Amino acid sequence: MELSMAVSIMLVAIVTLAWKLGNWLWFRPKKLEAFLRQQGILGNPYRFFYGDLKENMYLINQAHSQPFHHFSHDISSRGAPFLRHLIHSYGKNSFMWIGPIPTVNIMNPEHIKQVFTKIHQFHKVEINPLFKLLVPGLASYEGDKWAKHRKIINPAFNQDKLKLMLPQIYESCNTMIENWNKLMSKKETCEIDVWPCLQSLSCDMISRSAFGSNYEDGKLIFDLLKELAQLLMQTIQSVYIPGSRVLPTRANKRMKHIDKEIKASLENIIKKREEAIKRGEGMKDDLLGLLMESNLKEIDKNMGMSINDVMDECKLFYFAGQETTSVLLVWTMILLSKFPNWQTSAREEVMQVFGKQIPDLKGLNHLKVVSMILYEVLRLYPAAVVLNRTVDKETSVGNMVLPRGVQVCLPTMLIHRDKEIWGNDASEFKPERFCGGVSKATNNNPAAYFPFGMGPRICIGQNFALIEAKMALALILQNFTFQLSPSYSHAPHTLLTLRPQYGAPLILHQI
Repeated sequence: MELSMAVSIMLVAIVTLAWKLGNWLWFRPKKLEAFLRQQGILGNPYRFFYGDLKENMYLINQAHSQPFHHFSHDISSRGAPFLRHLIHSYGKNSFMWIGPIPTVNIMNPEHIKQVFTKIHQFHKVEINPLFKLLVPGLASYEGDKWAKHRKIINPAFNQDKLKLMLPQIYESCNTMIENWNKLMSKKETCEIDVWPCLQSLSCDMISRSAFGSNYEDGKLIFDLLKELAQLLMQTIQSVYIPGSRVLPTRANKRMKHIDKEIKASLENIIKKREEAIKRGEGMKDDLLGLLMESNLKEIDKNMGMSINDVMDECKLFYFAGQETTSVLLVWTMILLSKFPNWQTSAREEVMQVFGKQIPDLKGLNHLKVVSMILYEVLRLYPAAVVLNRTVDKETSVGNMVLPRGVQVCLPTMLIHRDKEIWGNDASEFKPERFCGGVSKATNNNPAAYFPFGMGPRICIGQNFALIEAKMALALILQNFTFQLSPSYSHAPHTLLTLRPQYGAPLILHQI
């Protein structure tokens, strides 16, 4: 009797598991596919388990196998090859399969605005739970926890606080300029791959301005984050199987070990700061000090963050802070090398505002030509080529109805090049399009431009990244002219962010 009961329970469990697997991998995807097609939203037929992932990876590998034969800004064939192919085949109202999950492309500016503003309906996508090891904190939270953290962190990024961090940003930039001058030592010109230099610069800037330490003190954290990013990229290129993150694979074990090392380093930095505060040394004017100061005020109201929460926000500072600035600067230098007339205009503006003096915040905020250039670089070479959201209940966008479990994709790179929005010159480098602001550049469709996101969840570090970029660019323009090296190969590729696959060798001339 007991044996038959156990067998019955086991059979029920097996049948239940088989049904859940069948529903996840076949019945639900096919039901969602039919629902989307009835609305005129088209895409490839669902293919068991992998969906479009195999074709996506094939196109990415093919695109990255060689650089462009000539310099082109129409880089979607490298940055988002499958999306480009999908929209060419099925139009803007299309969907793709990320494993068994259908993902609808949203390219209408009014619909994009809805997705960004209705944050309680459109949530951040958890591609893989391990992804939170790299981008935790504010970037991944939802609901009340997100609102609490945003409130605590906001004060650290206002203009008055950024002004306090400007000396540290200058110190980092000046160190790089001095290193370049040493490399040139009496030579009129010197070829330098500026990509690793700008990565080191952004690391140093975020270390000094966020934690009051120099790049060497934070080097371990940055090296670990780079390794973690590479491991995660390998992981998210395949279908995520629920529960697979607990499997003792070599990659999973290494990622968890890296996370422990990073947390140990950050905990050490935070505890030293807490000890200094207890000794009466007061708060420092860096991001960590400002964060801790704001957090202490909320702790008094029983609304503060735990030490683990603070560490997660610090990790986000480290990764997002250096990634955004380094990729913005490298593409800016590449494009100013390709278009020397804009390099000359930017230099003339910098010299007119600052001469050879150290740039200050007021002057940086009044660099109109430099700002136009940076906006155009962010349009053509956004750090994130796509942004994704998901819905947990049936939701409408325009005349589309999205059922629970469907994801939406905002293909930044493609929307930023849409000729219906930007005109026939959408794939050309024309900073002048921003002379009247974003709304005029986009034919009164400001929601078509979102290099830092939009709405309540717009990147909190946007102003910080732009100030870093303006300071670095102003100092570079004060000291050097630069042009593309004959060895430069134009090959943008995506490794979480949009990077130059073969570096950025430029020829620098001292002024």
